[in-house]
Amino acid sequence: MNNRSRARGWALQALYAWEQRGGDVSQAIPVLHGLFENLRVSPANRPYSEVLVRLVATNLPRIDRAIVESLTNWRMERLSVIDRAILRLGTAEMMFVDDVPARMVIREAMQLAEKYGTHESARFVNGVLDAVMRRVAPGESAPA
Repeated sequence: MNNRSRARGWALQALYAWEQRGGDVSQAIPVLHGLFENLRVSPANRPYSEVLVRLVATNLPRIDRAIVESLTNWRMERLSVIDRAILRLGTAEMMFVDDVPARMVIREAMQLAEKYGTHESARFVNGVLDAVMRRVAPGESAPA
């Protein structure tokens, strides 16, 4: 597993903890730093984790809007906290990180969903992020 994959996992855990504590955007980075202090997080994984958490916290309304526009027969409040965090993380990376292809973002998000979500999470995350990709990165929608 590479450093960015591990960093995504730490960012996901921070976003989950942040939402469980009320979801105040000003607390996202402090929650991540608390995670770094309490768990053994490699220094190599910290910078990208912080980039991702900061992107979500800074752009939350825009990210949530992209997700909501891509949900079919679902509301954000109905999603599990972990699925919502994975979708936010993946959407933020797709929208704001230029050096990661959207297909890779989806693949990484599915792996997180398989590890931390329910048995249905990976398929759900795949479908929603694919729809997000078609909206925010339409050039990457065509199969390779």
